[in-house]
Amino acid sequence: MGKIKDADAVGEVGNLNCGDVMKIYLKVEKNKIKDVKVETFGCIAAIVTSSLLTEMAKGKTLDEAYKITNKDISEGLELPNIKLHCSVLAASALRKAIDDYRKKFKV
Repeated sequence: MGKIKDADAVGEVGNLNCGDVMKIYLKVEKNKIKDVKVETFGCIAAIVTSSLLTEMAKGKTLDEAYKITNKDISEGLELPNIKLHCSVLAASALRKAIDDYRKKFKV
């Protein structure tokens, strides 16, 4: 959890219906995610899914991390159906951060 001050890329998403907001920060080295941090404002499900996502993404290549789905994130968490949108937000935030990196560095 937290912020990377000199992040290579940032992805932010939010859900107007529930008020959850996630901001993912990436530090990339040789096409691999060297560090990833998240700032999450929302319910406990949003915090848990975004935190788990950081663990899943760290050390992966950008292509591998881009393929992480909300199902991958929520697997084993036993989230109620009403909270599955939190895992969707987490996966979307990561993809936005990767897209931001690719746009900035033209990769």
